[in-house]
Amino acid sequence: MLFPLGQVVATKGALEALERAGDMPEQYLGRHEKGDWGDVCKEDWKENDFSVNRHLRIFSSYTLSDGTKLWVITEANRSVTTLLLPEEY
Repeated sequence: MLFPLGQVVATKGALEALERAGDMPEQYLGRHEKGDWGDVCKEDWKENDFSVNRHLRIFSSYTLSDGTKLWVITEANRSVTTLLLPEEY
């Protein structure tokens, strides 16, 4: 684990999407906390790497089994990590 996730919360849309896809949130949270930022561009990947030890916001994007996009965002103060759909941002 590269950083603490804090309290983990999820939007209703994210929970419904995970259920529809048959995916577990833990698989994406595990990737996020280990530094696998998923489907972000090279610049965002570098920004996340930079942000880990500087207490800046960390953003990951993953594709669920059914093709739905899921975002995972850890706040700069590491108090909360949120799973949400892009349209819920």
